Amino acid sequence: MQFSDKVVIITGGAQGIGLACARQFLNEGAKVVIADLDEEQGKDAAETLKKGGRAVEYIHADVGERLDVHNMLAATLDAFGEVDILINNAGLSVGRDFLELEEADFDRVIQTNLKGPFLCSQTVARQMIQQMEDSGEAGQKGERGYSIINMSSVSAIATSPDNAIFAASKAGLNQLTRAMALSLAPKGIRVNAIAPGNISTNLAKEEMASGAARDRILSRTPLGRIGDPDEIASIARFLASPDAAYVTGQCIYADGGRLALNYTMAKD
Repeated sequence: MQFSDKVVIITGGAQGIGLACARQFLNEGAKVVIADLDEEQGKDAAETLKKGGRAVEYIHADVGERLDVHNMLAATLDAFGEVDILINNAGLSVGRDFLELEEADFDRVIQTNLKGPFLCSQTVARQMIQQMEDSGEAGQKGERGYSIINMSSVSAIATSPDNAIFAASKAGLNQLTRAMALSLAPKGIRVNAIAPGNISTNLAKEEMASGAARDRILSRTPLGRIGDPDEIASIARFLASPDAAYVTGQCIYADGGRLALNYTMAKD
């Protein structure tokens, strides 16, 4: 098991892609912290994942609040003693036409989707550096396996009229990923991002229930289907693994071919 005894923090880990990441890392021997605002879902997820004696804890956290992020790290260290991998997955969107958006919408989305990864990454990276200094492993150029993964979106490049703030937040997250990667590379921490297209989360399933919405989504997806959360979790698992030890500052687009498409496709 390639992540045996590694400690992974997953924000927004109570459902969807975050929960899929938690399952996969646990299956590979990791100890996992699920950080989420939804206390009921978070506790339920942790209790379910603990079956079989696996090491998983739920921590209530709003990633856009510095104190919550500090407490998230402190609780992780209390539970498992260290942290090796951070997956910044928490995010939200406001689907509304640009002219109808409120300033409060902007603040809420940017605080979660962009400020959140900034706060979490800075806090956790400082802890990772301290761990390397304490163990005499400082400056090992990523060989130790410290990794930060940001969950971006295809919307960072291909957006829509009702998705302005979410798209802007993810475009900003892509550039933050690059800057973080350059800053933290000499410290031995790799930073990458994943940009999913349409993924089969609960929200996507509701949207796909509408025939018109389903046709619209599939018409822009050459592979002819939406993705599964486990497919995104597998990319996260790769990026955090020794197989990706020379990969940093990258964003992997898992979008079924959407960004390569310059025409719409008829669907049955």
